[in-house]
Amino acid sequence: MNIRSIFNQLVPRNCLLCGGAAHTGQICLACLDDLPWHTQAQCPQCATPVASGQTCGACLKHPPAFDRTFAALAYAFPLDRLIPRLKYHGQLAIAPALGECLARMVETVPAPDRMIAMPLHAKRIRERGFNHATEIARALALRLGLPLDTTSCQRIRDTPPQMGLKHIARRRNLRGAFTCSGDVRGQHIALVDDVMTTGTSLDELAATLKRAGAREITCWVAARTLPPGD
Repeated sequence: MNIRSIFNQLVPRNCLLCGGAAHTGQICLACLDDLPWHTQAQCPQCATPVASGQTCGACLKHPPAFDRTFAALAYAFPLDRLIPRLKYHGQLAIAPALGECLARMVETVPAPDRMIAMPLHAKRIRERGFNHATEIARALALRLGLPLDTTSCQRIRDTPPQMGLKHIARRRNLRGAFTCSGDVRGQHIALVDDVMTTGTSLDELAATLKRAGAREITCWVAARTLPPGD
């Protein structure tokens, strides 16, 4: 047993959700069980719910550049409270909790050659002081023992927020937003992000990496926005 485990048993941390003793991790076991895990039948490429579990019509009509998506949770309560608290209020303790949830989902899937967190533009990092996707990916890398690449991809355009934009406008908004300076030729890359809504940002980043020679792109997201009624 390492020093951290001993410390956590002697001085248990409080659960982010109920305030009770979490003992290990950031969320207690009872609250973990109550989270909206994204376990329903879903499109293997974009993780949107599909009763058949086959590739959805949207991915068949407009195939994204990424090959597969694993989403740990549905973007519903309490994720719709936790993630904004991380992104906009700097509550960084939430990031490792999301990383732990995501690790549960992907620990048995084929390991990538490296992980890359969704980049933020330098202006956004200066405003917030951190990249929330990178913080989630750090916890994931520590848990799974995978390399985290924080330098190969950059966001070179400070694009307006995607919220409220229609699908075509989202694509236009992100065109040319990313660049890849690292050598990713022939590699399987896992892209880490907090939430997938339409997947447009991840699609554009995946396309950038594919143009740089990446062999396979998998999206690892903490939460997936679901269609109304799901």
